[in-house]
Amino acid sequence: MKQLEIAVGIIRNSQREIFITQRAADAHMANKLEFPGGKIETGETPEQALVRELQEETGITANQFGLYEKLSYQFPDRFITLWFFMVESWEGEPWGKEGQPGQWIAQNSLVAADFPPANEPIISKLLQS
Repeated sequence: MKQLEIAVGIIRNSQREIFITQRAADAHMANKLEFPGGKIETGETPEQALVRELQEETGITANQFGLYEKLSYQFPDRFITLWFFMVESWEGEPWGKEGQPGQWIAQNSLVAADFPPANEPIISKLLQS
């Protein structure tokens, strides 16, 4: 069974909008919305992976963030551990650097069904805060 550790950035601006991207049509959970992030490489801390992934995917440099939630999820073919970081300070303006669509969505307008199931507890927590 494949085991993955993923660092995820919840990029939130001062208007309480969150930058969301869309998964590629050929990716696992194709076309679902997602918080930007990616696999933690060997020898990397979750924090280092977060900064690298956000630079690669959205073109920003995260400079102030904290662990928001850590959770694990079992898929039929893989087991993933997700490290969600709240990112509220960064350099640059986020965009879909890898060609993926990106948009700002009001935190209270997030819809869990638009995201992969592993994100459901995070969406619930964001909607309650």
